[in-house]
Amino acid sequence: MKAHYVPPQQVDWSRSLPRDRALDPSIVDLVPHRAKVLDLGCGNGDLLLRLKAERGVDERGVELEPSAVAECLSRGLSVIQADLEESLLDLREESYDVVVLNQVLLATARPLQLLTEALRVGRRVLVSFPNFAYWRIRSQILFRGRMPVTLTLPYLWYETPNIRSASVKDFRALCETKQWDVYTELFVNLDRLERARPITIWPNLRASLALFALERKAR
Repeated sequence: MKAHYVPPQQVDWSRSLPRDRALDPSIVDLVPHRAKVLDLGCGNGDLLLRLKAERGVDERGVELEPSAVAECLSRGLSVIQADLEESLLDLREESYDVVVLNQVLLATARPLQLLTEALRVGRRVLVSFPNFAYWRIRSQILFRGRMPVTLTLPYLWYETPNIRSASVKDFRALCETKQWDVYTELFVNLDRLERARPITIWPNLRASLALFALERKAR
């Protein structure tokens, strides 16, 4: 679904659904009404469907897994089957109001290139990812000496679709280096009842999920 590095049939995407949907309300709030939206790695279209219903967006999705694309089309969504990076190459600069990268960035081979292209194509980019500096992840590595398995990282090391890891501080540092304006940051912790609890203090330690809304600095 989310990256060509891991064949879709090797990943049970249902296990990450609580994480993948946790920030949907926040993403919807950040999308203007009737915006032109591109959702990269849109899965079965749950977020696009909600954006279409609640924001009246002009939607387009890109998805690699054929069965997910078929489900999107059956739901009346405009979705194509393609590699995420390749799908951006022929698009004009600022051809979309909003580009969404919801829980896909760390599962891609070239996350920096994908982000750079997304910022070229979209006026705004909404990117969410699991925070690898979350305290439960740190404690599992420190005390158990094993790669973590949590609600936001529900896969064992040999089956995870994530081929990259990043923390809140890592992403902030990248945005500063590349001079991308971060106009909104949102952080949540997905609790044992799969509820997204807002985190406002020490997010690098206490948040299990991060959402950044960003743009390039004005020239």
